[in-house]
Amino acid sequence: MNWDDARIFLAIHRERTLRAAARALKLDQATVGRRLVALEHALGAALFVRTSKGYELSQAGKLALAPAELMERSAHDLARRTHGMDKRLAGEVKVTTTDALALEFVIPAIERLHAKHPDVRVELNTSTQIVNLAGREADIAVRTVRPTNPGLIARRIASWEMGLFASRTYLDHHGMPIEGQAFSAHDLVVYQPYMSATSTPELAGEPLHGGRIVASLNSNLSLRAAIKAGIGLGEIPVAMAEKDGLIRIWPERARKAPYEVWLVTHQDLRHTARIRAMIDEILQTFRVE
Repeated sequence: MNWDDARIFLAIHRERTLRAAARALKLDQATVGRRLVALEHALGAALFVRTSKGYELSQAGKLALAPAELMERSAHDLARRTHGMDKRLAGEVKVTTTDALALEFVIPAIERLHAKHPDVRVELNTSTQIVNLAGREADIAVRTVRPTNPGLIARRIASWEMGLFASRTYLDHHGMPIEGQAFSAHDLVVYQPYMSATSTPELAGEPLHGGRIVASLNSNLSLRAAIKAGIGLGEIPVAMAEKDGLIRIWPERARKAPYEVWLVTHQDLRHTARIRAMIDEILQTFRVE
């Protein structure tokens, strides 16, 4: 099995269907199917069993999995090391971040990068899911959680206080919440991942059980839009709320943990010219010296 064969094998194993594997590999489905047939013929063994849930590893496939994953790690390591020596200000840079950070910080950074280096092409992925930098799913990540993976370099580029906010329209209709009443008679909009991660959710240190959760959103950008629309009270970074013209409730109270932003890349890629150029523009956007 060579690396090209291993890529096909691993994609089918992970995606469970030929169509999904083809999409992940950016190939057509017929090609993936032909490559699998050729690989099984060369090995003299069936690597998968087709089930109602998709392609499942056969006994031979289970034996092949660990060596194929080792080939993948070696291939990615080779790519990272050689890309790290690339001094050309041209080619592709893969960046991943959230939608809110993309709109306010990363896209302006791309604009400036393009003006300076028009042969650099940026592939931007906006998602709350953490992608695998070691596997070259991205070259640069702008995240709100610091990674602990070995081989990654993380730099904190922002630390913002979290505050409770409302729109003027909301306050005109509902008035100010009263401390100690757990948001009684008030509507709330909340960040869904935060709600799922804590057993006793609070907003600005105030429990929520007296209020009514009107919307639970998985995007900071959507949460900001919901507060701005007057749907309910919500907790977001102070720096972002001020840009939206929102009114802060209980300014003396804030969530204990700040909203942090981390810029992450792999240590083997940090000296690649086009990646370094993109990093510099992102840092400039965040005004990091």
